[in-house]
Amino acid sequence: MDSSASSKAAAAPSPARIARAACIGGGVIGGGWVARFLLAGIDVAVFDPHPDARRIVAEVLANAEAAYGALTDAPLPKRGALTFHETIAEAVAGADWIQESVPERIDLKRRILAEIDAAARPDALIGSSTSGLLPSDLQAGLSHPERVFVAHPYNPVYLLPLVEIVGGRMTAPQVVGDAVRLLAPMGMKGVPIAREIDAFVGDRLLEALWREALWLIKDGICDVETLDDVIRYSFGLRWAQMGLFQTYRIAGGEAGMRHFLGQFGPALKWPWTKLTDVVDLDDALIDEIAAQSDAQNEGLSIRRLEQIRDRNLVGILQALKAGDDGRGWGAGKLLADFEKRLESRAAAERPAADAGAPRSHSVRVAPSWIDYNGHMTEHRYLQILGDATDHVLRGIGVDLAYVEAGASYYTVESHLCHLGEAKLGDTITAESRVLSFDGKRLHLFHRVARAGDGAVVATGEHMLLHVDRASGRAAPAPETILKRIAALVVAQPADDLQTRTAAGRAIRPAAPPPPPTADQDTAPPSSTRG
Repeated sequence: MDSSASSKAAAAPSPARIARAACIGGGVIGGGWVARFLLAGIDVAVFDPHPDARRIVAEVLANAEAAYGALTDAPLPKRGALTFHETIAEAVAGADWIQESVPERIDLKRRILAEIDAAARPDALIGSSTSGLLPSDLQAGLSHPERVFVAHPYNPVYLLPLVEIVGGRMTAPQVVGDAVRLLAPMGMKGVPIAREIDAFVGDRLLEALWREALWLIKDGICDVETLDDVIRYSFGLRWAQMGLFQTYRIAGGEAGMRHFLGQFGPALKWPWTKLTDVVDLDDALIDEIAAQSDAQNEGLSIRRLEQIRDRNLVGILQALKAGDDGRGWGAGKLLADFEKRLESRAAAERPAADAGAPRSHSVRVAPSWIDYNGHMTEHRYLQILGDATDHVLRGIGVDLAYVEAGASYYTVESHLCHLGEAKLGDTITAESRVLSFDGKRLHLFHRVARAGDGAVVATGEHMLLHVDRASGRAAPAPETILKRIAALVVAQPADDLQTRTAAGRAIRPAAPPPPPTADQDTAPPSSTRG
């Protein structure tokens, strides 16, 4: 944010949370904002005169919902209400946060922002999804410029959490802080930029890479697929979790960044780059790049590419969520914190009468869960059962805060029975019950069924011990936890025949085959995985 605070007026106090958002523009970026708000439980009003606006927003939202279904099992809030409006004034009425995402033309943005400014509530925040226009230029002529700032996201907005928050000369200082605060409950990371500058931080880095890439294509060094391969099979993977400076710190060895700069700093003066030269994007180069891009993506529609991108991002985010210590790293830690807030919110909103009721856990079978037989692979069943156990534990108060305080339940024995098949796209639900418990032990049983026809595809039986994490030894659970387990037992239905017959079963050894006769093949029969 610009440091010349003398021209900045005080802004009205910002809302405590975003209950209603307005999105002006519903294209790729605007539609992404719509999805991010809606999936955070925020009502969204949209203004976009484009004749296909409703279709575009619906397609982006469908992709976002599919991505969230694979991204997290945390209890998402009820989806916000989506409405479309004929005028900007109607859309922004009552909005806490207004996100403008119209095309990158300064005259258009100024006109739209003036309409927003005139109709918006005095305490509403107004963010612009510009990729490089200065916020001070956008503020010119507004009645309340102090509440206007750049909120620059990255595509897809519903999955990538970063938003560059850039204030202009007239942006009130507290507005930037309020914007960062209000983004956090949606799982987004607002990053304040200290001073406004053309293209901010992210796009300046991307522009440098993009410019050099165009020269490499023009000079015939490589084609577009080779260039993409160089990125996605090397430093792109490092950047996804450690960024630039932390990656190079490792490259400096034990001496760290100082050694790296000393060793590689002189190379900055070598003629390796054409960053100061602008490539001539003439028709011939445009045709060459477009043709190579078409060949690289033959048979892949834009929507299909978006789905592939989203699935890959979900996998990366989930891997980063685990981190190297179970606490997450980078964007994965942000996801873990987001899930923790969702769990706390769901617990706070759960009616007191339902506090002891059994809770089910549902998940949709993702493409990455399918094995070579076309079924959900073996270890994913155990993952679902483990998640169902976590679901029960959170319900009795053994959540992340409880674990961080020094105690937890550890699973010491599991018995998984495969009874059916789960296939791509199936929604499967684990119904859980407590078989028995005492001061240290918790005996759980889960039944996993397909939502479509109710067919049971698996059961799981698990014995857990309450453990003091510092000593690593079993320890009695506190009375508050035991009372919640007892309430769960009272609230759950009586044992049915399937539970009584499945619980406590052991794997029975198969009868030995008869000895082969002289005319029989002595090789053992082949086996397959289900």
